[in-house]
Amino acid sequence: MKTNSIFSSLPTGAAPSLLHSEHWTPLGYFAAYRLILAGLLVVLNLLGQTPAPFGSLAPSLYNNVIHIHFVITLLTALATYARLLPFNPLVDIHVFTDIAGVILLMHASGGLDSGLGMLLIVSVAAAGIFSIGRTAILFAALASLAVLLEQSFLYMQAPYLIQTSPSYPQAGMLGVALFATAALVHTLAQRIRASEHLARQRGLDLANMAQLTDYVIQHMQTGVLVIDANDQIRLINTTARQLLGVGSRVVVGKLLQGELPALQKQLQAWRESRQMNSRFLELADNQQQLVSSFMVIGQNAGHLIFLEDASEANQQAQQLKLASLGRLTASIAHEIRNPLGAISHASELLGESPLLEKSDKRLLSIILEQSKRINALIESVLQLGRRERPQPQDIVLGLWLHRFLEEFEHHANCQPGDIYLNLGKIPITVQFDPMQLQQIIWNLCLNGLRHACNASTPKLELSIGHNEKDVWLDVRDHGPGIPAEVAEHLFEPFFTTADKGTGLGLYLAHELAESNRARLLYLPPPDGGARFRLLFGR
Repeated sequence: MKTNSIFSSLPTGAAPSLLHSEHWTPLGYFAAYRLILAGLLVVLNLLGQTPAPFGSLAPSLYNNVIHIHFVITLLTALATYARLLPFNPLVDIHVFTDIAGVILLMHASGGLDSGLGMLLIVSVAAAGIFSIGRTAILFAALASLAVLLEQSFLYMQAPYLIQTSPSYPQAGMLGVALFATAALVHTLAQRIRASEHLARQRGLDLANMAQLTDYVIQHMQTGVLVIDANDQIRLINTTARQLLGVGSRVVVGKLLQGELPALQKQLQAWRESRQMNSRFLELADNQQQLVSSFMVIGQNAGHLIFLEDASEANQQAQQLKLASLGRLTASIAHEIRNPLGAISHASELLGESPLLEKSDKRLLSIILEQSKRINALIESVLQLGRRERPQPQDIVLGLWLHRFLEEFEHHANCQPGDIYLNLGKIPITVQFDPMQLQQIIWNLCLNGLRHACNASTPKLELSIGHNEKDVWLDVRDHGPGIPAEVAEHLFEPFFTTADKGTGLGLYLAHELAESNRARLLYLPPPDGGARFRLLFGR
């Protein structure tokens, strides 16, 4: 169903046409009333039961008018039900036909004394309901003028049949009644239209708001369940279905106890204690731990249950711990750096003394070597703390890799054939910070050369790949590979298997990739060795 946006409203000028287009049913009722009244007059005339004084002055005119009026009324009723004509012209035909017919019937029945003039009030009231603007007043004026002319014409045509003077006061009072009816009904109709328009607009807003609310709830990352006072499930969003493992199985309208007994047990425990709003929920079906929280809706009307994946909550807590640990470590590293510099400087000065024995010089070299190692660790830790925000640029991977390898091979003293480069046939452009990309690939290449077997040629392979969704850059070595138990901890900070490693290289590379909306993965090749894949975001 198409509806207007909740942020838009119907223009004021469009309201009347919209409302009139929706008033066909009341117009049909009015057409039915006219058809019944006209048919009743025809039937009574055919049965010879025409009530006095109808047709007393001009029987033949009365007989012709009721039959012609019935035919016109029937045709206009059919046109109304079939909507053969626009709404407003049909209203005009209905009202004008009634005014003309009633005036002629009054004339054939002796004028205002016949009482037929009261039928004009119904027609003018209908004009006030269905017509736009001043049309209702126009019909009231037309009917009043017709009554006055009919009275004057009747007196001039047959004065000997009228015992008294023309009933101009009665005609005037009827005219006033017609104008008052038209004005009041038209005013009330305008207010009703405005109320209907406002109600319709509010209905559209509520419908759109309900659709928006349903869309937001269904696409929330948090699972949501609504339980009524009888513990029946009234709403469950997509995330809750996934977390609870119910899939597309319909659970709305069923008891929580029958569908999710573990959750029902927690809800009951929360009702009794109203403490520890967040609780761990372990599902036996999918071996998944969830965090559930509860909230009362209204006054004992039901409950709102929120579900979150406990692993994600634990991951967020772990990230907060790592962030705090990083700040603490950076602070400690900064404090260690100054005395470490003093130790290194003092060792270098002591090493220049000619009185030192060979064994003492060996001890000093150990001190300097270990000081440099600690200093490298401190530099890595401080680099984590002062890492700058990425400034991504368009990088043509093939050209960038050529320039990178020229610098890297010179730095690493590589021999020809140590590194094999596979760029593919199609130039590929990615968005990445150039300095951070160089830092990631530099670290991966150094690790690859360190673990590559000397007898293998090439020692290192760099290749670019892509499909319809992803672009990647692989760095592979032909070394002994990485054991599975070690691969699980590759990207953890301070984890290393090397005697002189800091354990921050791969962790820093992983974090730099994440900050550039990329992913660094370890994918062991089936034929041995180690392969790291930088998967670029698109």
